[in-house]
Amino acid sequence: MTRAALDMQHVGKKFRKGELYGSLRDAVPGVLRRLLRGGDRGVDEAREFWALRDVSLAVEPGEVLGIIGHNGAGKSTVLKLLSGVLKPTCGSIVVNGRLSALIEIGAGFHPDLTGRENIYLNGTILGMNRAEIARRFDAIVEFSELAEFLDTPVKRYSTGMYARLGFAVAAHVAPEILIVDEVLSVGDYAFQNKCIDRMKEIIQGGAAVVFVSHNLNAVATLCNRALLLDHGRVVQQGPTQEVVQTYLTENRIETDSEAKDAYIASFVIRGEDGPKISYQSGETVWVDIEVKANRPCRRLSLSIYLKDENGYEVFDTSTERLGQPSFALEPGESYRCTFRLALHLVAGSFHFGTHVYRYDIQRMYDSAFPVGTVFVTSDADVRGVANLYPQIETSSTMITSIASA
Repeated sequence: MTRAALDMQHVGKKFRKGELYGSLRDAVPGVLRRLLRGGDRGVDEAREFWALRDVSLAVEPGEVLGIIGHNGAGKSTVLKLLSGVLKPTCGSIVVNGRLSALIEIGAGFHPDLTGRENIYLNGTILGMNRAEIARRFDAIVEFSELAEFLDTPVKRYSTGMYARLGFAVAAHVAPEILIVDEVLSVGDYAFQNKCIDRMKEIIQGGAAVVFVSHNLNAVATLCNRALLLDHGRVVQQGPTQEVVQTYLTENRIETDSEAKDAYIASFVIRGEDGPKISYQSGETVWVDIEVKANRPCRRLSLSIYLKDENGYEVFDTSTERLGQPSFALEPGESYRCTFRLALHLVAGSFHFGTHVYRYDIQRMYDSAFPVGTVFVTSDADVRGVANLYPQIETSSTMITSIASA
């Protein structure tokens, strides 16, 4: 059986909120009183904060685990425990292999040293000796694209430049285990793609990777498995598609449906073989929507629309606009409709919305957004919203000779 590169079992991490004393003058008599009384356990417990509770995970060589969850869920705490920055309050952590971590912008950098000097400093912290750093120095500089700023103190670097240099060093340690936090989000689009390509190379080399990001598209693209955290506890762990879908659909459909005459009861996005969230540009997606009624409703239409990450509406249609007759529902009845769509979109994240509407009196019965998300990938580097599948059919260079007068 293959030995796990990272193994975390039943780990908890406790912090203490605030400061107990405001000054040394208050601290000394306060500590003496607590010692004489045997401590005040009630006060201690009220000040305790468990960032993680009973978290277990294992990552095999060549596997990529994505960790997702809302801000404060405990994602970064997990990474700091795995990388040895923090020690667990309880449980065990075993690391088998050379570990490289990028969990905080500028971690391991000295602001007064130049980029060149910090490559050697950071590389040493990550476990490389001077000869190894020298061998990989040119590759690190080339990857970072910071050659012209190499002899500038890093305190003059922007956050994006910090991220470039930090990832360039971490990615060239030849790690057996790579831990990456949200820091990649500060880079520009081209550099983020470059980092993801480099991570794929590291994965193909057999390294284990733990990746934390709010970029769910990157998580869905890179990760074999995912772990969803909420308030320090594991909500779900399993195939990335399933875990991301759980995260996206939590609380999407409103529960106060009894107050509505008609309401959206379910919304499912699927591919040919079942529920799915990642698609290639041009691929077909099916969207199943169910509408239920609490009271008699007449002349209803069902709309569906799609917005990009910036909230721009890229698509909108309805059953009525597509030539379907309006529908009526009696109490307890339901209407089911499947939209078939071809995702001729550029790479990115796109969010579905839907509403039940009556056109003649312009009445909205129910509306939900975002009610589902799809991640689109594309082999072609095209930007904008629509993918028109460009091809170059002719290309030539013309040389014009200008005769002297």
